[in-house]
Amino acid sequence: MRQNEKRRVRNASMKTHVKTTIKEVLSAIEEKDQEKSRNALLTATKVIDTAASKGVLHKNNAARKISRLTKKVNVVG
Repeated sequence: MRQNEKRRVRNASMKTHVKTTIKEVLSAIEEKDQEKSRNALLTATKVIDTAASKGVLHKNNAARKISRLTKKVNVVG
């Protein structure tokens, strides 16, 4: 039970971090700032891949998130 609680807290923290980085990318896209959105995308990709490797996100879910963000960033630039 103690391990479950420890993992639950760690997973929740990681999910929150993923959501925050995705929001940073989307806000950069809304500003139509190409350089900022590309840098935010690189950061978000790294965070999402890390979450997938740790088992917080399923690998296909992570791939889908990255793909959708990349498409949106490419429309800006």
